[in-house]
Amino acid sequence: MAGKEVNLVMSYATRLPQKPPMKHLDPLLNNPNAVTTSLSPDLTFIHRPPPSAPTPHSYTVNPSSPLLRTESPPSSVDSALPPPLAKPKLKLPRLPEDEIMKIRRLRMENPTLYTRRELANSFGCSPAFVSYVAPLNRSEKRAALAKRDRDHEKARERWGERAALIREIRRKRKEFW
Repeated sequence: MAGKEVNLVMSYATRLPQKPPMKHLDPLLNNPNAVTTSLSPDLTFIHRPPPSAPTPHSYTVNPSSPLLRTESPPSSVDSALPPPLAKPKLKLPRLPEDEIMKIRRLRMENPTLYTRRELANSFGCSPAFVSYVAPLNRSEKRAALAKRDRDHEKARERWGERAALIREIRRKRKEFW
């Protein structure tokens, strides 16, 4: 490089970049079935017929909104639907007033013998209905909950060492809430 001179010359773009012309034809203007109507010097209306027959999924022929649908005779919808995932719940019959009074009387006589579940099974209603029709008074409810807690605690005493440790950890964690 000792004998040669190197000249670096900067060159600038002489024109701005432009989008190249389109290579495909405009489908609106070059459609043989299209009808072109010039509405004003700078506005053109082009109507093209649909390329195929209407489908059942078309929004113009079969609109999705029930407000746009025309009245049609009801068809057998049940045959078109898939089977239900769960069995339908059976509606329990309404109990007459004399049976409701009998539930209340039995519940007041001996709430430990005539529990919600026992009365619901014997009268063919739900336990929630029994508790709505014949609720326990506060002292009986407290006694029932205390008995339940004693039974649970007795069952917990038979747990292993690991389960008891986890229960104590949870109890300690709950204190810090």
